[in-house]
Amino acid sequence: MNGPLEWIAAIGTMIAAGLIAADLGRKATGWGFVLFCAVAITWIVSGLTSGAMPIAAMNAILLAINAWGVWQYLLSPRNRRKLEKLEELEEEAERDVDG
Repeated sequence: MNGPLEWIAAIGTMIAAGLIAADLGRKATGWGFVLFCAVAITWIVSGLTSGAMPIAAMNAILLAINAWGVWQYLLSPRNRRKLEKLEELEEEAERDVDG
C-alpha cells in the first residue's frame, strides 16, 4: 500500500484539508469537500485492492460525510440563496471598509 494511487490520495487529502482550513469562502470549502469525495473513492479502491478493509470502510463513511458537505456548500438550493446573499453583503462590507 505504497503505490501511486495512495500517493495521489494522500496529496489530494492534504489539498482538500487545506482548502477547508483556509476558510476561503463557501465555494472553496465546497470544492474541498468535492476533492475529499474523490480521494475517499481513491482510498476505498486502494483499500479494497490491497486488503486494507479498515481503510476502505473508514473512507466509505467519510465519502458519505463529505458528500453531505458538497450538498451543504454547493448544491442545496436554500444554501445557494444564502451564499448569493452573503456574497452581496461581503462585497458591500468590503466597499464600506475600503472607502
